[in-house]
Amino acid sequence: MKRVTIFGATGSIGQNTIDLIRRDRDAYQVQALTGGRNIERLAADAVDLKAKVAVTAYDAHYQELSEALAGTGVKAAAGEAALIDAAEMPADWIMSAIVGAAGLPPGLAALRKGTTLALANKESLVTAGPLLLQTARDHGGTVLPVDSEHSAVFQALNGEDMDTVERVIITASGGAFRDWPIEKLKDATVDQASSHPNWAMGQRITIDSASMFNKALELIETKEFFGVRPDQIEAVIHPESLIHALVGFNDGALMAHVGPHDMRHAIGYALNHPKRTKLPVERLDLAQIGQLTFRPPDLVRYPALGLARDIMDIGGLAGAAFNGAKEMALDAFIAGQIRFTEMTPVVAEVIEKMTAERLGNAAVTLDSVRESDQMARKAAQSAIEQQR
Repeated sequence: MKRVTIFGATGSIGQNTIDLIRRDRDAYQVQALTGGRNIERLAADAVDLKAKVAVTAYDAHYQELSEALAGTGVKAAAGEAALIDAAEMPADWIMSAIVGAAGLPPGLAALRKGTTLALANKESLVTAGPLLLQTARDHGGTVLPVDSEHSAVFQALNGEDMDTVERVIITASGGAFRDWPIEKLKDATVDQASSHPNWAMGQRITIDSASMFNKALELIETKEFFGVRPDQIEAVIHPESLIHALVGFNDGALMAHVGPHDMRHAIGYALNHPKRTKLPVERLDLAQIGQLTFRPPDLVRYPALGLARDIMDIGGLAGAAFNGAKEMALDAFIAGQIRFTEMTPVVAEVIEKMTAERLGNAAVTLDSVRESDQMARKAAQSAIEQQR
């Protein structure tokens, strides 16, 4: 029986993970589930899966969670320390699906226990890729990618020699505004940005898809996880979202991973790795699909992609600053404080103020990542106030 813990259990990745576990309950022992403010969902899933503990990230919701779990045998806990405690519980496999930089400390704690970390939290690699991967190496832990694009690259590289890899191509749907006139983007609303043409995801990642900030993060993530040079990483708009990534080799071959837009494939691959097992996902009918289309990304429409190139070149703590500023800009857009098109300029201003030399030459530790994140957030808040 595989012992599993799910961080971010109430989000879309967490719920898809739970769906797979429910289909084969006897194969899993759920150690812990963690979530945020959706206490009703967190408690119901913890009871149903017979988890040992349920953790809300917010201390203010402890009483509500405790009352919901009263008499069920599931222990309630809350706060950052409780998340670390959950990460340190004996587990064979841990899903890291907390949104944002908050996912890094529990991920590091889990890897220090030598467990397998299924990483859906892209910010961990973006903010502290060298630290995360070195922690895994030092303690015998394993990091498996769960982003659909990076799972696709991981699968395409199975059995291949990295020295033969020439390029890695990450595909992007283009998000909600891929066909909008560029001059209209400044007037895009939160509701419009929150509607994805292909994927069913949470609001924040859907907006990040519309701005392509999510793809910017994924370019950085590709560099960190696979150890390829920035000039080997490409992005291409693929509206059908059926090819998730491609790997090009030195003999001219391209290995493409093709599959439905269903996160249970990438989750299931990580959950069962190194074996494959039957998954409840759609089987594609290529004749019915008819054609797959591609086009280069427009850097005027998606300036975040160009900024990602700068971040990869700088290295060091640039990813931490980039992510912290991005999260603040996204919050400001959702709150109606800045326009959709003002998010990237806010982030670019933060990186310029913090200086490339300072960020690139700094050691990547948990403390330095936290410090850079906080500095970037403060600088972003200042930039946002100037935009208002």
